[in-house]
Amino acid sequence: MEEENEVVKTFEELGVREELVKACERLGWKNPTKIQAEALPYALEGKDVIGLAQTGSGKTGAFALPILQALLQYVNDAEPKKGRRPDPAFFACVLSPTRELAIQIAEQFEALGSDIHLRCAVLVGGIDKMQQTIALGKRPHVIVATPGRLWDHMSDTKGFSLKTLKYLVLDEADRLLNEDFEKSLNQILEEIPRDRKTYLFSATMTKKVRKLQRACLRNPVKIEAASKYSTVDTLKQQYRFVPAKYKDCYLVYILTEMPDSTSMIFTRTCDGTRFMALMLRSLGFRAIPISGQMTQSKRLGALNKFKAGECNILVCTDVASRGLDIPSVDMVINYDIPTNSKDYIHRVGRTARAGRSGVGISLVNQYELEWYLQIEKLIGKKLPEYPAEEDEVLSLLERVSEAKKLSAMNMKESGGRKKRRGEDDEESERFLDGNKGGGGNRDKKSSKKFKR
Repeated sequence: MEEENEVVKTFEELGVREELVKACERLGWKNPTKIQAEALPYALEGKDVIGLAQTGSGKTGAFALPILQALLQYVNDAEPKKGRRPDPAFFACVLSPTRELAIQIAEQFEALGSDIHLRCAVLVGGIDKMQQTIALGKRPHVIVATPGRLWDHMSDTKGFSLKTLKYLVLDEADRLLNEDFEKSLNQILEEIPRDRKTYLFSATMTKKVRKLQRACLRNPVKIEAASKYSTVDTLKQQYRFVPAKYKDCYLVYILTEMPDSTSMIFTRTCDGTRFMALMLRSLGFRAIPISGQMTQSKRLGALNKFKAGECNILVCTDVASRGLDIPSVDMVINYDIPTNSKDYIHRVGRTARAGRSGVGISLVNQYELEWYLQIEKLIGKKLPEYPAEEDEVLSLLERVSEAKKLSAMNMKESGGRKKRRGEDDEESERFLDGNKGGGGNRDKKSSKKFKR
């Protein structure tokens, strides 16, 4: 019996229609992932689904394919009026906690639905509302939205309602239930039809998610594609206990040890990302920041430069810890240890995706030990120490101190904390323009100059 379960089924064998199987092949989806293989048969049968899966598991396909298949079925089954098939506008809505994730989900829907003339609209903050109103006027089949902006349109945009909605998806449900979204989400749930199919996907099952499940879903099938708080086997995890004053030296040392790697460095604050990216660039690294304080276009610009390989280090806050589809991250460095240990799972989940290997390194100072111990408790194992000769690390101290002074001066000149969300600033332009700013267009090998 066990051997039978190990046979990997194809999308076709799971019941996916031929036109959608071809779309999967175009996207390079050869075989279903675990969450797809387990969720698709139930979703295609028309059942509500709760999917618990770690990040990078392919859950977008697990909800997009059944929605597109149902859309095709709906059009084919409906009686033609005056010789024309009905066009089911506002058929499905996907709610996401971040703009980037919403845009990425919409891109996957469009790619999967390209042969069936799918219309998709994205409703997120940071983008002109009038443009979105025009997109809604074109009567999209699928809306992908953040809760706040969707509710804005439901309240204010004339002629727009979700009375015909057949499918609702709550992606990253544990994050949709934080204080920022809870009010909007409740208002949306009050307005949309109760007679619908609902898919709820979450990396973790919290009390709030359970409460939402009871309110939202009818006799759902629960699919758990991973153990409760697991990290993938191909991820090599390490930590290094460091004095706070030498943390930057250790960071630079690790980056010089892996100069050709694509890396994501997580810091706690938006200003921290800018400061660190400036420091690393002045040392010759190709680093770029991304944070919630940047405008949407700047965030996407930074992300695209990282994806394209123009910059190989992305310095980010937890805005980038979930959902972003960056396929080839070699290393994640936790420069600041997350206060919520579940965020650690999401951060290191940026690497070692889809069967590839990756490295996750946590730099722990004397003030963060308690948070780090909570992480080890959560994942159920003690991690090995990252090996480094302290003398070699401290030989970088002078250079790193100089780079930090330069960063502080640059931050002061650009007004430090003066920028708020939605304001363009020259500093972002400098990061996004490879020809400006310290180290922006230096050779890949420049970071090797620290080596003895």
